[in-house]
Formats: sequence, structure tokens, C-alpha cells
Amino acid sequence: MENRKVVSKDEWIEARKRLLTKEKEFTRLRDQLSQQRRDLPWEAVNKEYAFEGPNGKQTLPDLFDGRSQLIVYHFMFGPGWEAGCPHCSFWADNFNDIILHLNQRDVTMIAVSRAPYSQLAAYKKRMGWSFTWVSSSETDFNFDYHVSFTPEAMAKNAVFYNYTIQEPGDSEREGVSVFYKDPTGRVFHTYSAYARGIDMLNTAYHYLDLAPKGRDEAGHDFTQFWVRRHDEYR
Repeated sequence: MENRKVVSKDEWIEARKRLLTKEKEFTRLRDQLSQQRRDLPWEAVNKEYAFEGPNGKQTLPDLFDGRSQLIVYHFMFGPGWEAGCPHCSFWADNFNDIILHLNQRDVTMIAVSRAPYSQLAAYKKRMGWSFTWVSSSETDFNFDYHVSFTPEAMAKNAVFYNYTIQEPGDSEREGVSVFYKDPTGRVFHTYSAYARGIDMLNTAYHYLDLAPKGRDEAGHDFTQFWVRRHDEYR
């Protein structure tokens, strides 16, 4: 933070206006990209899945909870894990208070993990979250949406993730998937994003991007070296 250029108020306003022009251009481009995302073709979901959650066994159509749009956050919490991923927990800290607003726009948002529901419920209580979180442990859902990987794939150290073959990094990975249910009850997969594709879902990061130091993660082998579960910071 040393040797930063310091200018007069008038010079600062001129510099800020130049950046504002670029910000407005970025906003317009982002609006165009968002429309292209919505214009993607859909994939029919013909496979049946059974999830376990606070309402017992539910199918994928059940999870829409009376709405036509469903956003699923793929939360890294695998079978045999003692706790949920701290980085997914960082993302999940953004969920609770926005869901009521999403509901007003015909959107249901939930999280899905492969850990047993009893573990998910216990961890959710520890974290103080209230959003719906269900287990896909008895289905292929996580594998079909490329966020969980078989032991065979892990042994080969090559999995299909984020639309390419790559090293998995872990047996569970993060992502978001979006679904639509039409008036006849048919379900369609409309979008999925992974890795940095879910960056925009983390409100805290966007506030950090406004600060002089930004995310301050450069120079480390793992950028999120600093992230802890919110009850583990000192």
C-alpha cells in the first residue's frame, strides 16, 4: 500500500469518472451475458432422484416447493466427512437472508450434499443457518451434475469438472445448478457453474473487491488460505 498516487479532489473526481465509464460498460456487458445465460437451451431431466431432508424423502420436483425455478448450491460435504467444507461454508453464510427475496421472484434456493441428512442438520444448527439443505446420498445426483467423483475416477486423477477433464482436487467439488419446472411438472436443467463460476454468489468477496487491498490473496499457493468457518475465527 506504499507509494500510492495522491492527488487533489478535482483530479480524483476526473480519475473516478474515467473508471465509471468502464464500470458502466462492464455492467452493460454483464447484462448481455446474463441474457445469453438465460437463452441457453434446456436439458430435460428424466431421471428420478430421491433426497432426504427436513421433510423426509423428496423428489427433485418436490424441492421446488411450489415455485417454478430452483437453484441448487452443490455444497462440499461428503460421506464420512466430519464437517462441511469451510469454503462452501463461506459461500453459505450469504444464503439465509436472500432466500426470502428470491422466493418473491418465483425462485427456491437450497443446498445439496452427499453426507447423510443427520450430519447436514447438525452442521446447519452449528452454523446457525436456516436454508433448506438435503442429502443426495442415495442418488446419483451429485455424480450426474459433476460435483462428486467415483473412486475409480479419483484413482485415475482425471474427472469431468467445469466442462473439461482435469485433476479433481477432492472427491467433492463446489458448484451451482439451476432447474425449471413447467406447468405439467416436467423438470429441465437450465444452467450449471463451477469453480470461479460461482464467484458472483459470494457477497463478501464483492465487498472486498471495493477495498484498497482487494481480496489480498496473491502470493499464496491456495488463494482462500485465510478462510475459516465463521465460528473458528479468532
